[in-house]
Amino acid sequence: MKAVVHRGLGGQELLAYRNVPDPVPDPGEVVVHLKTAGLNHRDLFVMKDRAHPEREWIPGSDGAGIVEAVGAGVENVRPGDRVVIHPTLGWERADEIPEVPAILGGPSAGTFAELVAVPAANVFAKPDFLTWEEAGVLPLSALTAYRALFGRGRLKPEESLLVTGIGGGVATYALMMAKAAGASVAVTSRSADKLRKALALGADLALDNAADWASVPGMRKADLILDSVGGALFPRFFALLNPGGRIVSLGASSDARIELSLRELFFSQFGLIGTSMGSREEFIEMLHFVETHRIRPVVDSVRPLSDAASAFDRLVSGSQFGNLAIRISD
Repeated sequence: MKAVVHRGLGGQELLAYRNVPDPVPDPGEVVVHLKTAGLNHRDLFVMKDRAHPEREWIPGSDGAGIVEAVGAGVENVRPGDRVVIHPTLGWERADEIPEVPAILGGPSAGTFAELVAVPAANVFAKPDFLTWEEAGVLPLSALTAYRALFGRGRLKPEESLLVTGIGGGVATYALMMAKAAGASVAVTSRSADKLRKALALGADLALDNAADWASVPGMRKADLILDSVGGALFPRFFALLNPGGRIVSLGASSDARIELSLRELFFSQFGLIGTSMGSREEFIEMLHFVETHRIRPVVDSVRPLSDAASAFDRLVSGSQFGNLAIRISD
């Protein structure tokens, strides 16, 4: 089969497109003939911090396709099923958090290939209303956003949400999911173009990072802040929260270190919460939410598998709005 492989410690410059052996399903596994895959920043992190860089490896955690073969003991999945892949391996229930979640595409072989072997428990019926490109970019970012908003952030209808760094995959899902749930949503970015696109997607308020957010007309204090930026913006958050408000951190695209006032934290009874990825239980809930509300992923662009390195160039540049898709087969 054709695949994009990585060897060494470095970024997308070390990717190569070539033939590799087809996977064979072990007992309890299925092999999926992939139609599309999606890019995530996690792919870059794994490339640059692999435990065994001398070994060739296929990146990719997101994917959708058609089941081609099933291993011994698989009863609930059949060849020909159209599926999306749940990328978190072995994490069943939301409250049973593993010390280090195992994720498809690092160290296991991932989805930047024509075929991928995964546990049968990790494939679910593709929502019929989604295109293959939309389905292929859905899993990891949508799961992360869903858990951050509802599992960890406990977002309720009529609450006010602030999403930092709009334009990234998780942030765009968070905006659409929160609006579907009945929340008011403000977003932030350095890019005027991304702010315009967020307003078109349903955001109630768009905030330039350079502005004094509290003084912007229409700005409400937030019940929940969903942050993937980190230290560059964090000192501004406490002044924007209602008493009892929550901050959910799911990444740090700027400085991962922060300074905070414990007096502000305990006096106003703020909650500071971390989250990452999500469980199988939450993946099922997320798919149901997406289907119920007909949420369509925002696909920034689509490239062929052979051009995966240039897709990562766009991801690194931060210029995308939504998710980057890889077309693997027609």
